[in-house]
Amino acid sequence: MTLEFPNRSRSFDEARDAIRFIGHDGMFEVHFFVETAALVQLGRTKLSETDFLTAFDAARGSIHDVAREAYSHGRRTSYTLTMADFR
Repeated sequence: MTLEFPNRSRSFDEARDAIRFIGHDGMFEVHFFVETAALVQLGRTKLSETDFLTAFDAARGSIHDVAREAYSHGRRTSYTLTMADFR
């Protein structure tokens, strides 16, 4: 199956300092986290929770592409996307 992102919801995970979002591979749910440092690298330098969620929304397409790439290298139930994944 192909990894899809039918649900546009995302949330700020303060403990991980990351944005959490979910992908689906058929009936399987896959959790992703984008570190806030990776969002800063993408050119979004604001530091509030709202600003990070806005930055996620602005870069959603490229984030989903990177998430699909990470998922294609081995299926797990959770992934944390870091700055290195966006290079």
